[in-house]
Amino acid sequence: MMSRTTLPAAIVFSAVIGIGSTVAAQERKPGTTFRDCPDCEEMGVVPAGSFMMGSPPSEVGRDVDGAEDPRHKVTIAYAFALGKYEVTRDEYASFAKETGLADPAGCNVHQASPPHWPTIKGLNWHNTGFSQTGRDPVICVSWNEAQSFTAWLSKKTGKKYRLPSEAEWEYAARAGTAAAAYWGDKQEDACAYANGSDLTRKDKFPDWQADQPCHDGFVYTAPVGSFKPNAFGLYDMMGNVFEMTADCLYVNYFEAPADGSPRTTSDCQNRINRGGSWTSTPGGLRSAARGYDDIAMTRVVDLGFRVARGL
Repeated sequence: MMSRTTLPAAIVFSAVIGIGSTVAAQERKPGTTFRDCPDCEEMGVVPAGSFMMGSPPSEVGRDVDGAEDPRHKVTIAYAFALGKYEVTRDEYASFAKETGLADPAGCNVHQASPPHWPTIKGLNWHNTGFSQTGRDPVICVSWNEAQSFTAWLSKKTGKKYRLPSEAEWEYAARAGTAAAAYWGDKQEDACAYANGSDLTRKDKFPDWQADQPCHDGFVYTAPVGSFKPNAFGLYDMMGNVFEMTADCLYVNYFEAPADGSPRTTSDCQNRINRGGSWTSTPGGLRSAARGYDDIAMTRVVDLGFRVARGL
């Protein structure tokens, strides 16, 4: 079964609809981006379509416990908007300031030996234990705090922002591809598209394993947009930080929704995350890879989120 301790850890959006645009939703076509206010998230329009969710038995790195089975067809019959980037530290700072958000008690930090993710007191989203820029993805936030962010953004814009469903996330990440990752199956190509566990990290920490046979240039998180986007023009859909989804944890895809909606029954104390992070091996940097975290307590140095909204 998937868990944080066992996880390894075309069309480009180039046209930008004006900031604060009132262009009708039907005019927001795939290939465009927009913002609902000057300092709001830049959103990319994802087209309607179908895809095969999960992984085939032949895929290298797939979950041996069956978390990615059964592979099944999902049809998303609607276009939707997804953040072009992961929510940044500066964007989260605006939310924290306007809402008077209190700092959490600590953050979970990766260690090479058990316990793998101890909570370190005093660490939080603006004191992560390593250097970040305002354009780095926000980390050390919980699922509940991400929900509060989407509620704040919804109130601010008058639009309904939310976390994406797991199916929406995988569909957007694949961007029409069927390979293990949206850049293909070659591990040496990963560093052009994703911030993962690679030779750059091994250069700084010689005792750590380098899982990607290339240098991505970052030991920890990278400013969003530092790597090549996928065919839908979305950046960092693999690597950098794990991304939260709306789905409750279920160990596989038995009776999973086939219409893009989130699974809202089963273990809702834990929620699915996707995409891998700067700590992830090639097995974690796959479109089908799944993980999960506790919604209330888990704040991790490689866990963040991006927002979605309907059109």
